[in-house]
Amino acid sequence: MTRHHIVALTVAFAACTGLAAAAPVQAQAPAHAQPKQQPKQTQPKPVRWKSCVLGPGDRQGQELEAAGARCADVVVPLDYRRPHGRTIKIAISRIAATDRRHRVGVLLLNDGGPGGATLGSPPRVRAALKDVAARYDIIGMDPRFVGRSNPLDCRWPVGSGILSAGTSRAAFDRQVAFQKDLAAKCRTNAGDLLPHASTRNTARDMDVIRAALGERKLHYLGVSYGTYLGTVYTQMFPGRAGRVVLDGALDPRVYGPGMLPHLVDANEHALADWAAWTAARHDTYGLGRTGPEVVAAVTGVVEAAGRAPLTVGTGADTFRLDDTQVPFVLFGGLADDTDASRAGLASAVAALKAAADGRPPAPLPPDFVQLLRFAFTDADTAAGSAQMAILCADAAVPRDPEVYWRAVEAGRAAHPVLGPALNNINACAFWDAPRERPTQVRHDVPAMIVAATGDPRTVYPGSVALHDMLPSSRMVTLRGANTHGLYGFYGNACVDDAVTAYLGSGRLPRTDLTCDKQPAAGRQAAR
Repeated sequence: MTRHHIVALTVAFAACTGLAAAAPVQAQAPAHAQPKQQPKQTQPKPVRWKSCVLGPGDRQGQELEAAGARCADVVVPLDYRRPHGRTIKIAISRIAATDRRHRVGVLLLNDGGPGGATLGSPPRVRAALKDVAARYDIIGMDPRFVGRSNPLDCRWPVGSGILSAGTSRAAFDRQVAFQKDLAAKCRTNAGDLLPHASTRNTARDMDVIRAALGERKLHYLGVSYGTYLGTVYTQMFPGRAGRVVLDGALDPRVYGPGMLPHLVDANEHALADWAAWTAARHDTYGLGRTGPEVVAAVTGVVEAAGRAPLTVGTGADTFRLDDTQVPFVLFGGLADDTDASRAGLASAVAALKAAADGRPPAPLPPDFVQLLRFAFTDADTAAGSAQMAILCADAAVPRDPEVYWRAVEAGRAAHPVLGPALNNINACAFWDAPRERPTQVRHDVPAMIVAATGDPRTVYPGSVALHDMLPSSRMVTLRGANTHGLYGFYGNACVDDAVTAYLGSGRLPRTDLTCDKQPAAGRQAAR
């Protein structure tokens, strides 16, 4: 696994998707919850820029400082229904435009999650934009309750609350109790913040930032969950969005409860492709000489973990994983189809298989240790807490565990590993109802939507659906790639050039574009 994807995994098991169990009927927020219009905001105070470095050990701050960035805090209401009440601070960073004569405006970034910090992202996006970067103030933001923005921490015993239902009813029943306890911990340790964690409130924060920066319009680059946030902003504040790029888009009608079961087909496809890649390297990983043999080995590892937890690693880096945890490793590793990511997943599964076979534990790769330490210890519980808080504030889910159990069993029949993982119950089943209904798309937006056909997280049909909902949008498709997050991450010149050209000129392509993962000759070509 690459460092980028380890970071993505440690933000969220589902890597920027709406996580919740499958359910035939979605519970609804109270009918009176959605305000008919946005609350009036007081004029925000001017932004006061300062050093991004918080102290000698602040690596992110030092990297931002080295890139020429400055940071600031923007004060926003905790509860927008009470604009003069309690406030919180939203941390932002800025690499200022250097070509002031041709300056376009501010480009606000969100790298996904929900619960993902984006304060440190301007240097990466500046590199991707090349010469166009000089014409933007590139703005990173840690959304409310994330990173430096009044972080929310439920003080869980684990870093992520997203787990599989396991291989048995007993494992599922343990999950029900576990998820109920996670919700209780959030209520105890962050109950005053939970009602205000919604995406709609983050969109309101974005508009305060726009006003504080003195901008008439907000240009935006959102990845994964960031595409949902961007869509919500354009619908809540029509006319205030400028150039908008939505990379790995979510269907806003699907985001939230019921999202994960929509990922089964894409992830089974990614699993088959990874298995074929791994089979061709059997001498390295020992997981099988054909794709089906590798998949059978994975299934066998999960079943073994259901009989007794598997012990992997050595010394202080020793972990015991059961059948609710092992699928986390598999699903997380399927987020990308680069050789580095595939090798990382193969190494992890090989270590798990060695444990299942009773072989003595060996030292684990550092990236695998990092993932396991985050996911299954209390070393860092803020990111997972914030993610769950945002998801549960955005939409309601059924509360009856039997709804989830039926979905788990139905999914298990066709997908023995991914079915129980993608249909499991989570803490939102024990959450208070959201204060607002999910946002509906009613306003057309001339956005650029970027998507890979095999995206295992924000699946391609979701991007197509959003494109259909926004008739003035244009779509850039990367054909043949099983990957998530493209611009500035994946290195496809065709995709990167299309996005950069749009952000530079403000002109969308006349028609949708299709790029190939593996071009016949050196440069990926648009079609």
